[in-house]
Amino acid sequence: MDAIAHFARHVAERRFADFPPHVVQAAKTFIVDTFGVGIAGSNGPKAAEIANTQELWGKGTDARVWSTGKRLPAPAAAFCNACQVHNSEFDCVHEQAVAHVMTIVLPVAMAGSERMGGVDGRRLIEAVVVGVDVAASLGVAASSGLRFFRPATVGAFGGAAALGKLMGFDAERLHTAFSIVYGQLCGTMQAHTEGSMLLAMQMGFNARNAVVACDLAAAGVEGPRNILEGPFGYFKLIESAGDPHRVAADLGRRWRIAEVAHKPFPSGRATHGVLDACLELKRQHAIVPEQIARIRACVPPLVHHLVGRPPKPQMEINYARLCVPYVAACALLRDTVSIEDFRDEAYRDVATQALAGRVAVEVCDAGDPNALTPVEVDIELKNGTRLTQRLDVVYGNPARPMTRDAHLAKFRRNCALAAQPIPPRGDACTGTVASPAGLARPPPAPHPPDSCHSS
Repeated sequence: MDAIAHFARHVAERRFADFPPHVVQAAKTFIVDTFGVGIAGSNGPKAAEIANTQELWGKGTDARVWSTGKRLPAPAAAFCNACQVHNSEFDCVHEQAVAHVMTIVLPVAMAGSERMGGVDGRRLIEAVVVGVDVAASLGVAASSGLRFFRPATVGAFGGAAALGKLMGFDAERLHTAFSIVYGQLCGTMQAHTEGSMLLAMQMGFNARNAVVACDLAAAGVEGPRNILEGPFGYFKLIESAGDPHRVAADLGRRWRIAEVAHKPFPSGRATHGVLDACLELKRQHAIVPEQIARIRACVPPLVHHLVGRPPKPQMEINYARLCVPYVAACALLRDTVSIEDFRDEAYRDVATQALAGRVAVEVCDAGDPNALTPVEVDIELKNGTRLTQRLDVVYGNPARPMTRDAHLAKFRRNCALAAQPIPPRGDACTGTVASPAGLARPPPAPHPPDSCHSS
């Protein structure tokens, strides 16, 4: 039996009552985080153009594009919102899976929820938890390096799981939805290598395709059966090696949403180990950036592949977000990395470019092609002093989590970047979290995630 059947059964059978309290809390936390990042993304590169283009392919009022109020058919709204969640590289990540597991799951679930007229908080959390289980587990099952853009490919399965759950699919119909979404998977690593804005659109394509897959499955359309392990299945074509049965055995016992890491900085998660180590050394030793002679970052092969690119005086925004030397210089000069660091004038800053030019990124073989740690940073000062910091766990990981105040501050900062201002509301958590009437825009900043009584 193809392992996809285990995933379909898990999604069909799980209920809110099965989730331990820490799993429910993690779901609330990362739902809010993802809304915030998607709201900020409404002001991201070409976000308005992407949303306007959707109207060329059909009109509809199923669901909203976050923060804009624009209404579109559910597949189109899911497309736009997934793009917005990923376009600032601020979306949460499952590190072992090497996948942004909420980026497709939540936009798809919300598009379906709005089209249904709204669902209560428990049903939304059910959909998110099982969607993340599917997406993250497929990522963890892979034992080969990335060939396709994994956040998009596993995210499509996760989105289909979340929407299929909301639509009440049984295991057989979920199996069909997974098979139809498999036929639509897309996402090239070339976009990541070049730092192209296609990276965020690949999330959008797969979010749209997850909605399409569920709609076709609901209509009785069928697909192939052995989509993970068949001769042309996922673990032959998309991933060159992996063991989905190994992770399937953990379904219902290991909840992947509780393993998700926050991103404290709007840059590729693979940059965060170096950023964390640089800031820790600066705090410990009161380093003044002008004292720095050179910086050496020793990273796993995957980190070097994803973000070990050289800085340039003129960079595309996605290139800069995935450039360790540039973001490390920003962090050391300004004690953080912010969305404002990804502007043309910021790239041209003389001090930032000079410090970025003194950062070298070298490969230290971790033995695991999907490892993001350990990371070691060595800073040599102009007086000859050498300071070293090694990290096995990076800030934002559940083992070193952001505090509640920190992640709510991130949410509020992101809401302030909305394409349209979000007015304060007193009724954001009145019992229906995904209804068109109760969610003109995603939850506004003044209301923390655990204030929603329906959840």
